[in-house]
Amino acid sequence: MRRAELLSRILIIIGIILAVGAPLYFWKSTPIIHAQMADDGGWSPDVIQAEVGKPIRLKFTSDDVVHGFAVGQMDMQSMDILPGKVTDVTLNFDKPGIYTFFCTRWCGLNHWRMRGTIEVSGSPSDPEPISPPLYVSLDLDIDAPHDAPIIPSQTPFAIRGESLATQLPINIYPSPDYYLSHSPYQVFTDLSNTSLSESQRWDVVAYIWQSNTTKESLENGKQLYAQNCAACHGENGAGDGVFADDLAQAGEASMQSMSGAMDMMMQTPVDFTDPTRMLGASPALLQGKILRGGMGTGMPMWGSIFTEEQIWDLIAYLYSFQFEYEK
Repeated sequence: MRRAELLSRILIIIGIILAVGAPLYFWKSTPIIHAQMADDGGWSPDVIQAEVGKPIRLKFTSDDVVHGFAVGQMDMQSMDILPGKVTDVTLNFDKPGIYTFFCTRWCGLNHWRMRGTIEVSGSPSDPEPISPPLYVSLDLDIDAPHDAPIIPSQTPFAIRGESLATQLPINIYPSPDYYLSHSPYQVFTDLSNTSLSESQRWDVVAYIWQSNTTKESLENGKQLYAQNCAACHGENGAGDGVFADDLAQAGEASMQSMSGAMDMMMQTPVDFTDPTRMLGASPALLQGKILRGGMGTGMPMWGSIFTEEQIWDLIAYLYSFQFEYEK
């Protein structure tokens, strides 16, 4: 065999080894992130470093039950993390900041505590101005009572409300900003200077709430609710999800040793079908509760998970437990 031919074959073999071996080496050198139920540790490690514009490959495995992985405020499909198996994903960030990754599978009572952070360094190419959330701009006290003193005797129906609204002066329709900053009860009260009966005014309120959302937003809100809220608040919003009893029993065991501790312990999930509570809450107030969470009550903070659009879609869906919209 000629020396040149032998050298050529050796180079080909080396190329094959590098093509197969190098990716395998880097895959093996990537540390595995372990997922455990929150009571046993959550994510380990739970802080990951990354750089803008540089893909980062992560490997996951579960040490107990099936978990899920997703990064908040990113357009990505969640992936399952199975016990005894390794799953990998490659992420790429175009903006610096701190991103929250979380478990997407309801793995236990403290499932919501399964969160970690990805610290992405780098210079922003186009800095975006940051404006405060609406509930902050309105200086709302989201912990203050907000019960509606008057509630409808029957479920308000948007279709009936639409036919009634066409008979009212054009200036009776509130703007989108008014809708966001006022509760259904406040709008009901503002309609008191019309000739409508109480039930008719509630129907008009239902129509106004429907006209400030879309079918697509309601469907998106429904999916977000099913994936992230139903396990506690119940499929139909009645506060009777699969973890509701566990939260109630946790009660004093989760009480924190600080002033106001009784208000800071795990509580039975809110009943979204309760008109007294929901009709007294404005969309801006609900935004604050979703963004900030329940401060130790078991209600997690969703501000680092949902985008602003997702939060408004979810809020629109929550009101559908009170109003009957057009099918």
